[in-house]
Amino acid sequence: MANTILIGAQWGDEGKGKIIDVLTESADFVVRSQGGSNAGHTVRVGDQQYILHLIPSGILHKKTKSVIGNGVVIDPLTLVAEIDELEGLGVRVGGNLFISEKAHVVMPYHRELEACSENRRGKNQIGTTRRGIGPAYMDKMGRGGLRMIDLIDKKKLIDRVTFRVRENNRLIKALGGKAVSLKKTLTDYEKAASRLRPYIINTLPLLHKAVNNGANVLFEGAQGSYLDIDHGTYPFVTSSNTTSGGACTGSGIPPNKIDRVIGVMKAYTTRVGGGPLPTESEAIGDMLHGMGREFGATTGRPRRCGWLDAVTLRQSVMVNGIDDLAITNLDGLDTLEEIKICTHYRLDGRRVNFVPSDLEDLARCRAVYRSFPGWLKDTSGIREWKKLPLNARRYLKVVAELAGAKLMIVSIGPARDQTIFL
Repeated sequence: MANTILIGAQWGDEGKGKIIDVLTESADFVVRSQGGSNAGHTVRVGDQQYILHLIPSGILHKKTKSVIGNGVVIDPLTLVAEIDELEGLGVRVGGNLFISEKAHVVMPYHRELEACSENRRGKNQIGTTRRGIGPAYMDKMGRGGLRMIDLIDKKKLIDRVTFRVRENNRLIKALGGKAVSLKKTLTDYEKAASRLRPYIINTLPLLHKAVNNGANVLFEGAQGSYLDIDHGTYPFVTSSNTTSGGACTGSGIPPNKIDRVIGVMKAYTTRVGGGPLPTESEAIGDMLHGMGREFGATTGRPRRCGWLDAVTLRQSVMVNGIDDLAITNLDGLDTLEEIKICTHYRLDGRRVNFVPSDLEDLARCRAVYRSFPGWLKDTSGIREWKKLPLNARRYLKVVAELAGAKLMIVSIGPARDQTIFL
């Protein structure tokens, strides 16, 4: 497998957790490189379902080492709860999980500041998870954040948390929010620190030694390309670089050590939160929600749904350098007589082949569709490419052709074995 970056090619929730889990069979290390507990990966193994927010999906494989890289912002309380839940389910975490000492820490005041920001936006809310991710990255860029290495020394932890809580409480009060309890924060974070200290190391030499020794390293992206702070539908984005370049800066592994980029995408389009979605279809959303699909793993919110958007997909392939595609949720389209793909937009009478940077322009874009006959057959039990319905195979080939990347994987359900490799 060599060194592979796996990222979401749409707005997140593409099924990366399942694909990561399948590919981890051949991985020595799985590295999470950006985002925080605002992301969620759902993996089903047999009858057991795991929902992971911070720990890489590789933790479910006994022989694979999992690394939380320097680009991630970590809520220690959430991480401890995740470790406890996994261990309660019989998953071995000790000795298999490593946390970068350079990763930044999400604090209670970050969550309160994010709530204040969203509340002040009123009807123009971004739709954040209110888990403090944005303010944590703001502190990082403003050079006032705490890092996991600050949890190692108890005295330093007390001194730095005390200063930052008092400083941020003044800001919270000015914004009309609820001040954070210093006593509770110190108690909670010292307790979490005592649990996490054995996992916190300098992950840079660990990863470089692995790469230099020929290990297979899988970089696990969180969220999706159109939530990228630079290349997404700004300002309806997250606070980190969710595109492939973020895997390098968020782990310390240089670009020339990367062998392949895999883009995960659904056979249709979804997103959570605000912002334009040119192919949005209420009928498609009602159908998928009625099937019990398309509810956020982190928030539980129903996702907005629509036809596949090849305009966004082509641009995602360009930005990320995607070599191979993993297309998930094909079975979600099994009951449709007609399936559409948006091939381009129309804006003020002209053809648009790329995603406009101005969201007002994007909101005015009208999707132009190409229609395909459905296959009207349950695909969830199929395990071979040649046994997929002919119309399903034709649809998938057109998607890959429009995207400009090679089709590698087709997923027809959440379980490990519901995966077809080409």
